[in-house]
Amino acid sequence: MAKPIQFRLNGRPTTLSTDGGRTLLWVLRTDLALTGAKYGCGAGFCGACTVAVDGKAVRSCITTLDAVEGKEVVTIEGLERDGELHPLQQAFLDHGGYQCGYCTPGMIMHAYAFLESASNPTRAAIVDEMENSLCRCGAHKRIVAAIEDATRVQAGRKGGAS
Repeated sequence: MAKPIQFRLNGRPTTLSTDGGRTLLWVLRTDLALTGAKYGCGAGFCGACTVAVDGKAVRSCITTLDAVEGKEVVTIEGLERDGELHPLQQAFLDHGGYQCGYCTPGMIMHAYAFLESASNPTRAAIVDEMENSLCRCGAHKRIVAAIEDATRVQAGRKGGAS
């Protein structure tokens, strides 16, 4: 049954009248034309559909719209600001942290949420955190290097040490 559902999407208030049981992934892709989050496994295992909800990485293929009501949702489309890529997006480009690119938005969003809570993680912590976001092409070493680089850039912007 359709009902109004409100949340913030990439910094903007959003209201939809739809069934709250629909998954966030399909609402983003079909209703809101935000196609960065990808359908991978459909069971929350691969991470291709990852977005940030209130700063935490969530698998949008298994997250209902009801679960994000009143919350802040950030997708890959919401990271760039005024034409400037987010440090993670730029680092993925600089390090070739992608191959086919299918998992890349989910990887970036997973790393984004991780770095929101871990401002200066070790390489081992990055590897451990990203273990459950899958890349079939095998770009994991470049992905980890990109996240390490973005960590240093973000620390510099915040005035922290690297």
